[in-house]
Amino acid sequence: MKAIIVDDERLARAELKALLATDERMHVMGEAANIGDADKLIRTASPDVVFLDVQLGNENGFSLLEKAQGPFKVIFVTAFDEYAIRAFEVNALDYLLKPVNPERLHAAIDRLTSNVAAKSPVRSLKVDDRILLESDRRSLLVEVAAIQFITAAGDYSEVFIANHGKLFSGSPLREWEQRLPSSHFLRVHRSTIVNLGLIERLEPSFSGGFLLSLRGLSSQIAVSRRHATRLRQELR
Repeated sequence: MKAIIVDDERLARAELKALLATDERMHVMGEAANIGDADKLIRTASPDVVFLDVQLGNENGFSLLEKAQGPFKVIFVTAFDEYAIRAFEVNALDYLLKPVNPERLHAAIDRLTSNVAAKSPVRSLKVDDRILLESDRRSLLVEVAAIQFITAAGDYSEVFIANHGKLFSGSPLREWEQRLPSSHFLRVHRSTIVNLGLIERLEPSFSGGFLLSLRGLSSQIAVSRRHATRLRQELR
């Protein structure tokens, strides 16, 4: 499996690379010390996994996940334990503390390889298809067109349906993005996909993105700066 290491400390990169070299399943494609170089490396190397530090000098590793695209997994490797909850909110596969315990590292790689091996081709959905979702221990058959938006919930997701509220899905947001028809649904944030046909209003936000209003929804949805340009293009 192809890996890259993102850490601003050269010694930390060298130590992790040496540990990964003891596992024949891993091949380190490159290293980066900052967000810009890491983003370029991801584009060229197309890694299966990114080993990512949280604090990169004056930068934050979470901002890489706003920029970089691709179906890679993230394993955080950091000296700080206070970011663990946030890491799993952005679907991190694991969270390792420095100095890295070799057994914990290999356990994380076990999870990574099992996760990839378990993947199978997913069926694309049409807007008039019906899907099965869970709500209060009941199964509901709902139309794809009725989906208002979908949010990430760790390795799973929450699907919001008009007249049904929040339903549970065992599929991660990345899988939804692959399956849903791109003519009707768009990812507007690292943790959110929306139904384009329900958009009523866009308002600029201080972050450089938008606040989006959907028909039938009282609260607004944040559109990140990274996804704002694509959304404007889709709505023209």
